[in-house]
Amino acid sequence: MSSVSNPSKNQVLPFSEALKVWVKVAIHSFGGPAGQIAVMHKFLVEEKKWISENRFLHALNYCMLLPGPEAQQLATYIGWLLHKKKGGLVAGLLFILPGFISILILSILYAAYRDVAIVDAIFFGIKPAVLAIVIGAVIKIGKKALKNEVMVIMAALAFVAIFFFEMDFPYIVLAAGITGFLGGKFWEEKFHVIKGHADKTEQENDYLIDSHIQQVKPSFKKTLQTILLYLSLWALPLILIALWVGVDSIFFSEGIFFSKTAVVTFGGAYSVLAYIAQKAVEDYGWLKSGEMLDGLGMAETTPGPLIQVVQFVGFMGAYRFAGTMDPLLAGILASLLVTWTTFIPCFLFIFTGAPYIEYLRGNKSLTTALSGITAAVVGVVLNLGVWFTIHTLFGKVNESHSLGIRWLIPEWETINIPSLVIGLIAAFAYFILKWNMLKTILISVICGILYHFIFLK
Repeated sequence: MSSVSNPSKNQVLPFSEALKVWVKVAIHSFGGPAGQIAVMHKFLVEEKKWISENRFLHALNYCMLLPGPEAQQLATYIGWLLHKKKGGLVAGLLFILPGFISILILSILYAAYRDVAIVDAIFFGIKPAVLAIVIGAVIKIGKKALKNEVMVIMAALAFVAIFFFEMDFPYIVLAAGITGFLGGKFWEEKFHVIKGHADKTEQENDYLIDSHIQQVKPSFKKTLQTILLYLSLWALPLILIALWVGVDSIFFSEGIFFSKTAVVTFGGAYSVLAYIAQKAVEDYGWLKSGEMLDGLGMAETTPGPLIQVVQFVGFMGAYRFAGTMDPLLAGILASLLVTWTTFIPCFLFIFTGAPYIEYLRGNKSLTTALSGITAAVVGVVLNLGVWFTIHTLFGKVNESHSLGIRWLIPEWETINIPSLVIGLIAAFAYFILKWNMLKTILISVICGILYHFIFLK
């Protein structure tokens, strides 16, 4: 099934060396999808030269098409390219692990020790730092993906479509793919941006994957086996819960709900937050009003994918509706369940589809379509950056509609001056002093703690 077929591959790159880098990627995976993709690009493309720019963007394009966290799926895809399924599983699981542990600890503190001042101080300091990192990542990824004016225009149109007209992400992807496909027929030099294996340059031969990875035709039998295996793994805990405590339990309800959520999270976590918040707060009562934003703050300021916010939702729901079970134990079990049902589909999508995407990598029609999608995704990620900026720096943001256009208008008197100052300090450290993400976040946390315990004491 896999296209990683060179028998000398593991001699070229020992699995233990890849493991060290995937741990490093996981620890540095702050800043949402834009920041996380930038981290992988830095480590895997720029420093290690394990995967070329074109192969990286080709994999990213496919992951952007999928529901779920694109950065985690990209790590799984590249891990699979390097060391088959073992590499994909390790890369994908390590990407999740730090965020899972962090949010589990914070969820316990939140539920049991809601008024712990140090927790508020840490959150207050981290968010402006993450803002600076996200902006930097959007700029960096945009420079690499937008190769010409046509790609820039497509990115701008995608931003306008999603930010002002609230167009659903799948429709933007579809329109961008069709535009790229047709554009490649009539204006190939502008749309054939992501090159396939037939278009390797001399410089790309320096990269491990382009030098050692060969394409083989995927096996339909192995594809079917993969689908059945991961569908079974996906369904197994739900079946056990139904037999153990029944279909009316909080665990079964959460398992079903987040299984559905896992297949509709196109466009990243923000695109599905409104849906989750409405269901979790209004329909199920798992969260109280405003707690969803607290959970999002946890996900934004810890390593790992933003969609990990679902873990907090699941924890709080089970904590509140634990029945005869200890609330903290119920919350921990729900965290495991929700994480399982959210991320098992990611491995299903990668291990099933990636071999075909790799096999078709030299197809110019496919690559021009994916080039168009990449440009559109830059606009979508920019939308997330702008949304994040507005809601981080202003206490109140009004949303209005006129002539079909959505306007987000912050109330200027609610601007958070301390957050702005910490954000400027973080931006200076990150962009001018060239500090790495962890150092930037650390100085911001220190600023947040000092502000809380000196000025708000």
